[in-house]
Amino acid sequence: MLSRALTAKPRKSPKNEDQDPQQGYTTSSFNDYEDCIVGFMQDLPLVRCGHDRKCLGCGEGLSHLTLRGVLRGSVGVIGESRLGMTEKVVLLGGRVCAVKRFRKVSSGSRDFGKRIEHLAKVSEKSEYLVPVIAYLYAKRIKFVLSDYYPMGSLADLLAGARQHGHTALDWNQRLTIVVHIARAIAFIHEQYPPYDKKMQMNVHGSIRVCHVMVNIDFSACLSDYGFTQLAEPVEIPNMWQMMKSPCWQQTTPYCAELSQKSDIHNFGVILLDVLAGPKGLRMTEGTKEEKEGLISEGGSEFFEFAVKEGKERRQVSGVLDIAFACTSDKPEARPSIKEIYCSLLEIL
Repeated sequence: MLSRALTAKPRKSPKNEDQDPQQGYTTSSFNDYEDCIVGFMQDLPLVRCGHDRKCLGCGEGLSHLTLRGVLRGSVGVIGESRLGMTEKVVLLGGRVCAVKRFRKVSSGSRDFGKRIEHLAKVSEKSEYLVPVIAYLYAKRIKFVLSDYYPMGSLADLLAGARQHGHTALDWNQRLTIVVHIARAIAFIHEQYPPYDKKMQMNVHGSIRVCHVMVNIDFSACLSDYGFTQLAEPVEIPNMWQMMKSPCWQQTTPYCAELSQKSDIHNFGVILLDVLAGPKGLRMTEGTKEEKEGLISEGGSEFFEFAVKEGKERRQVSGVLDIAFACTSDKPEARPSIKEIYCSLLEIL
């Protein structure tokens, strides 16, 4: 239990926390990560970002939130990447949050704090970005706290449905999510000045289907804004366990470069995933003619959902054209997010 982590007893070495001699890489949650508080003489308070947000329903504020409260509230891992691990935590009073624990942070506490607070300040101005609520920077653990979305990520919804052989989202729900992602990217790309606090503020840096969080009304928010500039990715051998995650199963088509054109490419990858799943993801390469030929061969079965004739078919075709433009192998040929959003408005 997490409470044991706050008592003195022999602990494993942090050098081996992610390795198992029999299995290779293994998942380590807050429940197992007892080393994170070795040497702490007292509980550590989290640094709040923005105003004192409260959970609707329980009325719990964050003014007294501490590391101990987060550790004790850990429920389990809900996502992983080379950058870090995301866990679901239930705080006292019932508030549910998500914690992103970074694997490797090279900046000092002051620089890290300034960057987080600046990202949080920008994020809370858009309803389409997941806000950062609080953070902690300590010797053995660095993480950020954000809102939790009960529906999970778009990756979870799509992968879960595919495993059971059914469609999780109809076209209108998928289109709503696509438009909301575009609005989030547009907000980010319009940030001025583009560079601030040693960060490139007008680039997301990690647009992935697993970073699209879905609300119960199927509206969507984009998470992890700027996180690639907070921590460094860690190359981990024998990633057999982490690669079970939907986010890891679909990493190949994405661009890792920190630029707006890479953001656009990754948005196009999400569009292909939303439209056709694995078949769509295989179309990130090849000419437009070759891609259109594959679609013609697949017919109506190419798409992951039943497409109605008329307006819906025109909308699907329009989004597919946008996806092809976004995933062009020539970055300069990719449209801007402003052009993309205008195209989406035209087909609504």
